[in-house]
Amino acid sequence: MANPVDSEVSRRGVLVGGTATAMIGILPSGQVQAQSARSDAARQDFGVSFEVNGKPYSLQLDTRTTLLDALREHIHLTGSKKGCDHGQCGACTVIINGVRINSCLTLAVMHQDDRITTIEGLGTPEQLHPMQAAFVKHDGYQCGYCTPGQICSAVAVLDEIKAGIPSHVSADLTSPPALTNIEMRERMSGNICRCGAYSNIAEAIAEAAGSKT
Repeated sequence: MANPVDSEVSRRGVLVGGTATAMIGILPSGQVQAQSARSDAARQDFGVSFEVNGKPYSLQLDTRTTLLDALREHIHLTGSKKGCDHGQCGACTVIINGVRINSCLTLAVMHQDDRITTIEGLGTPEQLHPMQAAFVKHDGYQCGYCTPGQICSAVAVLDEIKAGIPSHVSADLTSPPALTNIEMRERMSGNICRCGAYSNIAEAIAEAAGSKT
């Protein structure tokens, strides 16, 4: 049986093609051609090289391409999800040079020589990252759509606390922050779970950190 990922005609491709066909039918042909011409005129490709999950990549991209689209559409790492596409849900969170970032809000060409880690680079099905294992143990997900961003963000949160980086709710800026319940919830507040698995996510992060909240 053919692998759906390797299939020449994917479900995603059918949806994209169907949408494009529908729009062409709605818009006058002259308007479609004018929009296409404007898009081609605005396009400017630029070379960028960076490391993703330990592997080097060199891409020629439209300068308007977001890092999220570069990862998903050009490198085919689809673990990072496109949720709101406005930096409000956190589903696209990746780790760049050790710092978490919403990949939908940054352009790919801004990350020359950067080290990027996506959910695919944290662990494997055979050897899960401790945070991934904790999410599985505590059912820190339901539909799973936000889970890659939640896990990447949680890993970076523990690194932030370890590095002594304060948050907006850190009571004492002269002392290293601790993984208290309020600290964790503040730091993870940019990652939205529409299924409401927050209590399980909190338990998973606490276990991965080796602490109780």
